[in-house]
Formats: sequence, C-alpha cells, structure tokens
Amino acid sequence: MAIRRHRQDLPGRDPRAVRHPAPKGRYRLTDHRHVVVVGGGIAGLAAATVLAERGVRVTLLEAGERLGGRVAAWPLGDGRTMSRGFHAFFRQYYNLRGLLKRTDPDLDRLIPVDDYPLQRPDGLRDSFTNLPKTPPWSILGFVLQSPTFPVRALADVDLKAATELIRVSFPRTFSDYDDESAAQFLDRLRFPAAARDLALEVFARSFFADPSNFSAAELVAMFHTYFLGSAEGLLFDVPDDDYDTALWQPLGNLLRELGADVRTGARAEKVAVRDDGATVTLADGSTLEADAVVVATDPAPARGLVAGLEAEGGEAWRDSVAATVNAPPFVVVRLWYDGKVDADRPAFVATSGYGPLDNVSVLERFEAGAARWSDEEGGSVVELHAYACDESALADPQPVVDALERELHRIFPETESLGVRHREVLVRDDCTLITPGRWTDRPGVETPWPRLALAGDWVRCDYPVALMERATTTGYLAANALLRQWGVAGQDIWTVPMRGLIPS
Repeated sequence: MAIRRHRQDLPGRDPRAVRHPAPKGRYRLTDHRHVVVVGGGIAGLAAATVLAERGVRVTLLEAGERLGGRVAAWPLGDGRTMSRGFHAFFRQYYNLRGLLKRTDPDLDRLIPVDDYPLQRPDGLRDSFTNLPKTPPWSILGFVLQSPTFPVRALADVDLKAATELIRVSFPRTFSDYDDESAAQFLDRLRFPAAARDLALEVFARSFFADPSNFSAAELVAMFHTYFLGSAEGLLFDVPDDDYDTALWQPLGNLLRELGADVRTGARAEKVAVRDDGATVTLADGSTLEADAVVVATDPAPARGLVAGLEAEGGEAWRDSVAATVNAPPFVVVRLWYDGKVDADRPAFVATSGYGPLDNVSVLERFEAGAARWSDEEGGSVVELHAYACDESALADPQPVVDALERELHRIFPETESLGVRHREVLVRDDCTLITPGRWTDRPGVETPWPRLALAGDWVRCDYPVALMERATTTGYLAANALLRQWGVAGQDIWTVPMRGLIPS
C-alpha cells in the first residue's frame, strides 16, 4: 500500500512523492537478537542502522579498511585523498538522504551543483539549469532550450515509443522490457544522434555499462525517476568533503553509539543458514553466530557467499544469484596540477564523443580537502572517469589513462600546459551490471531462507530506484524483512510516483 502525505511530511519538494509504509509492530525488540551484516557499503549501512535503531545487536563486517563500499574514500598520507569517482546525490534519493539525516539532520554536508553541462566535440552543450522541475514542463523546457534536440527533429521520433517513457507503472514496467537492451530501445525511439548521446547514452553509461548490454527497463525507470516522473528536477548535491569524512565516518560513529560492532578489514568467506539462525565464517577462520544475516556485498562476493546454501526451493534462487554479472572495468584518474584550471570551468561536466572520457570533475569547487590543497599549492585537483572500458584495462590501464588526459586537454585546453604534481589511477570491475533479461529472474531482497536477506544496487526491487538509492532502499527492505519476523516495526520507504504522467 502506498500513501501520499501532506507537504510538511514530504521528503522533498514533489507533492506526488509516495510513502510505502513498513510493516507495523513494536518500535524496539523486547528480546535479544543478533544480526550480522556483511558489507559496509551503503546497503549494509542502511540495513545495520535500521536494525540497530530497533534494538538489534548488529555486527557489521566490511572487507575494506573504510566504510562506504563503492562510495568510499581514503587518505593518501599527505593530506590528499582518493576515491572511486564522482557520485551525484540527487534530490530524488529520498531514502539515502533520510539515512544521511541520521547524522546531518539538515543535510548541511551536501551542497548543490548549479549545473552539469553535457558536452560534445562539435560544440553542442546541454544544460539542466533553469529548467522547470515539474513534468511535463520539465521535458518541454529541455526540448525548447536544447541545441541538440531541435523541435523539427520531433518529426523523426517514434512517438509511440516515446510515450512509453511517460506510460509507466512499477513494478510491471520492469517486466515490460524483458530481453530488450537500452540500445535497442534508443533505436526504437529514433532520437536525433546528438540528443541520444547527450540526453540518453551519457546517463546509461553512468550505470557503468554500454547501452548495448544494459537493460532497457533500467533506462526507462531512470527517465521516470530523474526527469519524467519526478518534480525534484535533475540538479543534484555533492558532499562538501571526501565521502569518508563527510558521510561514512559519522554514520559509523552513530552505529557504534547504538551498540553495533563495526569491523573494517573483516572479510566474510562463508555463510551458513539454519532454521534457527546463521553462521558467518571470516577469512581469519573465526566464526560469528547470529539469528540472521544480511548479505550486502557487491555481486561477486555475494555469489561466493551463498553458493553453498541449500534449502527446499533454493536451487533456483542460487542460480539467479550465480547469473548476476559485473559491469566492465572503469578507470578513475585524479590529477593534482601545479596551476589552476580556468575559473569559469564547471564543477562537473559530462561528455560524449571524447574517446573513453565520460566526465570531468574539478574537485576544489566543492570538496573541502581539495580546496585546501588548491589554496596552499596554487593548483587544481581534476578527476577523470571512464565507464565501461575494455577488459584489457585491468591488466594495463595506461592506454586509457593517456587517452583520458588527451581528451581533457581538448575540453580544458589550459591543462595541456600545466604540470602534474601527483597522479592517482584506480581501475575496478566490481560494479553492478543489469543486463537485458527477465526481471523476475533477478534475486530479490527476501530469500528461501527466512534468516537470510540480500541488499545492494544489484538486487531486484519493486520501486523505481537505482544506484545509491537502490542500495539504500534494499538495505531498508532487508532490515524490514527480518524485523517483521520478530514483530518489530520497520523503516518506511519513499519513492517518486509509481506511475507515469499518462495512465497505462
């Protein structure tokens, strides 16, 4: 059941935002329960927080040395920091923002990015600033001001396919596009090439995927969530410092205050589930006994953790987890220059047609640590990101690194004459890839084992959420699934509208 609330109860500005009430029950446990949460990324932090708030004894295991998972940041030992790349905190991320409000009630540590232009080498540039926020005026405003989408090009668009973007109803829409890729859907739309690149493929690739191997359902849900179904607009916020300092250290401290045992550098290697509880075996050979387990890791470790589980009806579920795949590698290059980029450079620019380069961030525009370094050293801190790289980048990222820096010189020509004082390169292939296929075949939060739940941005969810917001939402849902068994109230979920502008 979904409930609409009065404006003062809303999580954002959109009056059509929908609350999905959690199961009812006591607010806190009246007996002892212990849950092990495997994974200290956003999904695990969300699950652990809700459980600990309800009086559950939580042990949170994170294999890395920092919380945050794929949104972690870490020190380099000389006052500089590194991360896995830029993340946008959209205003539609109601559940993630609610999680962050636990330690930052007014979200003062999130600051707005005024614009993020989408740029092509031919000089065409789109902007999302000064657009109406409320659909359908938002899409009309975009078309009218966009140089890449002239009104005359509407004659070539397949209007029947285009109306699919506003004739959605979740979760059914996820299944409507079984086996269709984002690229195939874009072909059916017949958008102008420039608009396709800037308004569509740029966003598809932000899921670390090539559109030819990315689910059309996810693309359609993304359009609904970020643009066509929400009145929050397409601008976003970013943390005012590195992710660890601004977000995850405070949340880890809160968990400890709630009695949770937060362990970093603790890798779980095996999960065993029984009718009356569960056992988690760590890499050092030690074990943890618990009443239940939440597996909130990336897809690859999750596949290993659940591979040996057995239960009636569990084989198909194990197969669905085993069938998940990781996205192609991505490359992040962070450069500390001996001089500054031009003052009018935006904090963030997305690109299309610049080789492997997908976006550029000027970190001193918003990150306190980078701003201090910039002030002290008189230079800029610039980050480059390449999604969906060739597998060869894992063995030798240098060709991608060289190409990224060449393309940066095309976009910010002044960087060609600047010297690089420090260069950090990160290559990973552990992100989620939602490929075309049957949506109902993907593993969901609840499993054949009542004492085991899944969470993460790769886990099936009925709601139109993605990326960090899906991680948070499934973390909440995993906690709710366990709390329901113990008669304890869970965490409400908020989403953008579940239906599009046109009834389907």
